[in-house]
Amino acid sequence: PWLVTKDEIPNPENLKIELRLNGKTMQASNTSNLIFGVAHLVSFLSKLMTLEPGDVIATGTPAGVGFVRKPPVFLRPGDKVEVEIEGLGILKNTVATKSAH
Repeated sequence: PWLVTKDEIPNPENLKIELRLNGKTMQASNTSNLIFGVAHLVSFLSKLMTLEPGDVIATGTPAGVGFVRKPPVFLRPGDKVEVEIEGLGILKNTVATKSAH
């Protein structure tokens, strides 16, 4: 993901969100589906703490959570997880085991 200016995201209340596991879409939603809108979340959190450039606000999860699927899907070491938000880019992570220390 990358930092963008306000003018690059004209409507943060309507951005596609997608989570892919090993290239397969597992969750797809939109910021328009949030219970509390983006502006409300930023306003609320900024009253509790100073938000800095690069901060990430986790908002919960849309439908498609692995453990409620039939059969359930759980992350395994080596899995590739990508989260994409329209206009903000893709955050990519590889699942790893907890280190011995």
